Amino acid sequence: MTAVRIECDSLGALPVPADAYWGVHTARALENFRASGIPLAAHPVLVRSLATVKRAAARANGELGVLEPGIASAIETACEAIEEGRHHQQFPVDVIQGGAGTSTNMNANEVIANLALEHLGLERGRYDVVSPLDHVNRCQSTNDVYPTALRLAVSRSLDGLLAELASLTQAFAAKGTEFAQVVKVGRTQLQDAVPMTLGQEFTAFGVTLAEDVARIRQTLPLLHEVSLGATAIGTGITAEPGYAEAAVRHLATLTGLELKPAADLIEATSDTGVFLLVSGVLKRFAVKLSKICNDLRLLSSGPRSGLAEIVLPPRQAGSSIMPGKVNPVMPEMVNQICYAVAGADVSITMAAENGQLQLNAFEPLIGHLLLTSVQWLTRGCAALRTHCVAGISANQERLARQAARSVGSATALTPHIGYAAAARIAQQALETGTDVADLVVRAGLLDPETVRELLSPVRPNGSAATGGCRPGTDRTA
Repeated sequence: MTAVRIECDSLGALPVPADAYWGVHTARALENFRASGIPLAAHPVLVRSLATVKRAAARANGELGVLEPGIASAIETACEAIEEGRHHQQFPVDVIQGGAGTSTNMNANEVIANLALEHLGLERGRYDVVSPLDHVNRCQSTNDVYPTALRLAVSRSLDGLLAELASLTQAFAAKGTEFAQVVKVGRTQLQDAVPMTLGQEFTAFGVTLAEDVARIRQTLPLLHEVSLGATAIGTGITAEPGYAEAAVRHLATLTGLELKPAADLIEATSDTGVFLLVSGVLKRFAVKLSKICNDLRLLSSGPRSGLAEIVLPPRQAGSSIMPGKVNPVMPEMVNQICYAVAGADVSITMAAENGQLQLNAFEPLIGHLLLTSVQWLTRGCAALRTHCVAGISANQERLARQAARSVGSATALTPHIGYAAAARIAQQALETGTDVADLVVRAGLLDPETVRELLSPVRPNGSAATGGCRPGTDRTA
């Protein structure tokens, strides 16, 4: 038999494993919520953020004389241990739960209380000395603790995503430089269009992703507006005078972030708009990243019967039946991550819209999906960069041959020989298979040197002939 201790709440008594730091409220949550099978511990950044919020609250309560110095110090010590990554296995509650995150908050309260008791040399469950509710949760409610911790967790997670996204952007920019002189055929509607360089194509990938670096950064100040001190619905009931200001001040010190209290705590308690905004920005990024992955798969298709303009690094055998087949597995994986992020945005939208009156009960789903989306995108960017983009090579011979035969190059001649003549030359090229440049010279319309300059997507000084924007600027801003 496993040793247990008996703990009580307002509903009665339950056995709790003797070695568990969590208590009766967590035990009830484990009985009630088994939907996803994913524990809070799967989001360590959220667990650490909960501990940081509780630590700031303990420090504020100690400063105000609400908690005895010894108890406040023991609670802070317990929170520090969790922030350092210890005891995360003690957060087993399912991420999908009723109660607007109450089970998450109580899981944190109980673990912190029992760690504090251990620090004081007392056995677990001695809540008459350090209580999960009367001490760890003093001046707090789930309704201000959970969203504040979630804002911190999302903000911290976005820092990691921004770093990986910046690295991926730089990887595409490096390929743009590497391929700057490689001429190819541009396409619209999957049909031959006009000449460009492979470098221009890859530079554009980097530029469009750099736009999302800027958009994600714009959400951070909004995430740093917190409702700590609002307690149940924003009125601050049960909180000591001066607590809200002190708690936010200490939280800012502990995190190093420029945190500030929300302008209206009642509005902040019921509103999930910032999470909706972050989700929308992530979806925008995911859609654009998925489009780039589609292009990489298309450009590398073949290798004999497709476009075969670029070669992706081979990562694994591509078939259990077809020898020699190699698939574009890294872009395929990232595509699926992006689809999941887009789907998560729909769920987050529904959860945000279905909050009622002074509280949104569905923040656990919002938090889980947001943190999962950020985590997956971060890992996807890293994998795409290291296992794919960094090793892409150009099939220069094929690209040169296709560019020479492209009739789309006739477009560049229209300002000099007129649309009708250019159309006639293009038609002749299609019918005879002759290069556009040769036909123009044979017709005596332009001299060879002029034709060469006009048909090149690379300027004489070696720079790419593009009207694109600088990296980091957003055409939609």
